[in-house]
Amino acid sequence: MKFLFVTLFPEQIEQAANHSIIQRAVNKGLVEISCINPREFTHDVHRTVDDTPFGGGAGMVLKPEPMVAAIRKAKEQLPNARVIAMCPGGRTLKQSIVEEYAHCGQDFIFVCGHYEGFDERIFNWVDEKLSIGDYVLTGGEMPALIVMDAIARFIPGVLGKLVSAEEDSFSTGLLEYPQYTRPVNFEGLEVPEVLRGGNHALIAAWRLQESLKATYFLRPDLLTEEQLRFIEKPLPYKMKKSQRKFWEELRSKIAAAKAELAAQAEVDASKELQEIAAKEDEMNG
Repeated sequence: MKFLFVTLFPEQIEQAANHSIIQRAVNKGLVEISCINPREFTHDVHRTVDDTPFGGGAGMVLKPEPMVAAIRKAKEQLPNARVIAMCPGGRTLKQSIVEEYAHCGQDFIFVCGHYEGFDERIFNWVDEKLSIGDYVLTGGEMPALIVMDAIARFIPGVLGKLVSAEEDSFSTGLLEYPQYTRPVNFEGLEVPEVLRGGNHALIAAWRLQESLKATYFLRPDLLTEEQLRFIEKPLPYKMKKSQRKFWEELRSKIAAAKAELAAQAEVDASKELQEIAAKEDEMNG
């Protein structure tokens, strides 16, 4: 798969591509990364790529002439690529979009913004706008690199096993379960016994329970209505014994975790009161 970045700072892309898994993917020929700098399509001494906005306002806006010329050049090199402009006004990246990109059979051209943003007319030469979240960064390079990294994980051979990408957080719709490696005991903290027993059915059930528990506490919006109902409401009368056992165990784990959180909150509140009292005593001499 080929990734081409239209960027004013190609060195930022090149540096990021020279490390870890992406570097190995490039060395294996699984991924190709290149850059086009819009400054190459300017015609003044200062190689100007931005100008003040019509109507006034802070910041500078990227000019259409060099940006569109760079996009056209990129399309010459990758005629079937999807052109994506990285900007806060685009749809927000999520795992389903990553998987859509990974399986679309296209290469990618990322148009990276800077300064106050793009001249609106530039978007006539892109296929879509994309954001990585509800916040603003100084440029589109880091967001584009994040998107490339997320897509590259699904290219066969990039990871040790494709299943690694398919089982990660959000690929299943849930947060990932806890992972452990050797040693079994580290400073009194032990790997759960179920993971050491070799019973793959029990391991799968434990992992799913832990994923559901983590998602329930941290991202309940990711749970389905049925999952939430099984966690919070009475279980249906007609349910297989194995399913009932699974959900009852999960509900017990969640109840225990809630009790721990409540106990910790009480401890924290007590400490805060003690600190306030100590400050008052100090002030009163």
